[in-house]
Amino acid sequence: MQQRCAELGQGVTYALKILVRQLEDDPLLGRPTGTPSVYETDIDGETFEDCPALRITYTVGSPELEEGLLRIVAVEAGQMSAPSEVPEGQAQASDPRAEHLHVRQVTAAWRRIESWLRMHAPDSHALLEGGASEGEIRALEEALGAEVPAPLQALWRLCAGVHSSRHSAFMLGRRALMSLSSVLQVHRTEMDFQRQEDERQPRGDDEFTFWRPGWIPVLSFRADDFSSGLYLDTATGLLCYWSRFAERWPKYESLTAYLEEMADALETPGLIEAPKPGLIDGSLVWGPPTNPDQRALWVPFAG
Repeated sequence: MQQRCAELGQGVTYALKILVRQLEDDPLLGRPTGTPSVYETDIDGETFEDCPALRITYTVGSPELEEGLLRIVAVEAGQMSAPSEVPEGQAQASDPRAEHLHVRQVTAAWRRIESWLRMHAPDSHALLEGGASEGEIRALEEALGAEVPAPLQALWRLCAGVHSSRHSAFMLGRRALMSLSSVLQVHRTEMDFQRQEDERQPRGDDEFTFWRPGWIPVLSFRADDFSSGLYLDTATGLLCYWSRFAERWPKYESLTAYLEEMADALETPGLIEAPKPGLIDGSLVWGPPTNPDQRALWVPFAG
């Protein structure tokens, strides 16, 4: 986040500090985005020196926050205009140049991850499935009733999930990259829960959102365990957490940010806090593991 602020302008960090003070006094100052606990607000580019107009996405009251109730999750340069309504199942319109950049970043980050796995964790690398075809992605979009954002399409063209295995959850955060069939299975299950809730309780002030058409599952607890995971909110670009207990909150600014953070952690593990990358035989395992038997076999990767 600090690097992102520096890229946008020298005055951005100061502007955010002022905004955070305002949000501490009034956490609901921003606009609800439709995603639980997530709000947006704007900073006028003329208010602070060397600071462009900004759109800030923040989460408040999220159950995972350990240091207070507020966290800035995304900072983007943008015009001062009210957000338009995004129809359910459709991704938010984006700048084609920015979209192309994200595709390149996702591709580059995945290549770094795959190269590391091939060199250091061959057993994990062997679990990677091949890339999805254009026809498979289009068929999935039709089944989901949602457009798959270009960065996620780019990832799936390179790798469309992992095979089931004891150590399938080797992605950052101890997650497994889901197959397209698993993506559809989880999406349909959660949408069924949402329809049941809509029938039980007509939408209104007491509405509770289980799932939206534009929430696309990406990573799960394990390749064969969908009790929790991360989904991509196509309306905001945020990568968010879900669990079978209907917990929902943002975890990463974007799919790009998640993959780049994983690639950085693999290449320079000394710069991150636990869990850190390590190896059990030829498998990538983030640790130290909680299981005593695995902990005895786990060797931290020193770089």
